Amino acid sequence: MQMKRPPEVLLLGPGPSPVHSRVLEALGQHTLGHLDPDFLEVMDQTSQLLRYVFETENQITFPVSGTGSAGMEAALVNILEPGDKAIIGVNGVFGQRMVDVASRCGAEVIQMDAEWGKPIDPEVIKKTLSAHSGVKLVGVVHAETSTGARQPLEPVVELARKYEALILVDTVTSLGGLPVEVDRRDLDIVYSGNQKCLSAPPGLAPITFGERALQKFHQRKSKVQSWYLDLSFLTRYWGEERFYHHTAPINMIYSLFEALTMIREEGLEDRFSRHLLHSSALVAGLKAIGIEPVVNDKYRLPSLTAVWIPENINDAEVRSRLRRDYLIEIGGGLGPFKGKVWRIGLMGNGSRRENVDRLLKGLSEILDDMGHHCSVDEALSEAGKIYHQQA
Repeated sequence: MQMKRPPEVLLLGPGPSPVHSRVLEALGQHTLGHLDPDFLEVMDQTSQLLRYVFETENQITFPVSGTGSAGMEAALVNILEPGDKAIIGVNGVFGQRMVDVASRCGAEVIQMDAEWGKPIDPEVIKKTLSAHSGVKLVGVVHAETSTGARQPLEPVVELARKYEALILVDTVTSLGGLPVEVDRRDLDIVYSGNQKCLSAPPGLAPITFGERALQKFHQRKSKVQSWYLDLSFLTRYWGEERFYHHTAPINMIYSLFEALTMIREEGLEDRFSRHLLHSSALVAGLKAIGIEPVVNDKYRLPSLTAVWIPENINDAEVRSRLRRDYLIEIGGGLGPFKGKVWRIGLMGNGSRRENVDRLLKGLSEILDDMGHHCSVDEALSEAGKIYHQQA
């Protein structure tokens, strides 16, 4: 039996993002042993490149073998013990997932809620911290993939420091697309995923631990809940000792190395500016055909835009026709947003003008055919104005 050759679909959903040919070529290089000296050199270089993208000097910075959810688990199971108090912000699916994982660690989880599409209010964080003594960790999602909302981190850091709590941040949909600045913001534990703004194939979860987090880890009274994600084993493999723990996904690390190399070549500031430019053009084009963003400008992600589906338009039919007739993928809504929003990603290698134009053309034509009268030319013209302003 022969596998059907996958078509080249333009991935403009919430992830994965389009993978550059250089990264795919790296993925196909000869597999080495996980303790081969040449591979160990690639490991060291990959950690160094991750420090560049995270903007940190943290020694414990490496990719966890698993998707972004494995990064979330690694962050929580290594820090939380039964009875610990954790405050977690929930304004979408992935904050709720963080609550679930923390509770499985036996922690007492205090949940801070916000309306989907909006950040956690600093006043809510302040009141929650003041009402609960001995909080070990405050966790927030920097870029909520289910809504396209960005969480300002500075107020979280200021308040958590005042109450001597660790700060955990999910940057799965922000790392490589907007500033994370681990050291400047004084973040303790930060994790991400390969398949979003880094534009590598899914399967690895970059993570970094600061000194305060490591101190808490070394003060544990119980074993880490997960053997596979136990930091004491993983750091011995990724550190100088090279202690065998598990067989690393060799070729996946090749691909991450190449994706990070491309980010270094572009430069972080230019990369962030590129994401913002194309996101702004997309929103302008969508507004021209009557499609409004869910999140206001102040908190909207440049990497992922959630938009309201026009009235009397069938969500699934539009996405199906985009995939079938235009070879474009966008995402549907989750939870209370199911059937109400589309999630459009312009992440990493996918954040390009030709992709904005291609999506606006396809979406306009489909909607016009379905009775939502709109003009392709008007959508492209409004997007073009943004590009002209930046020229």
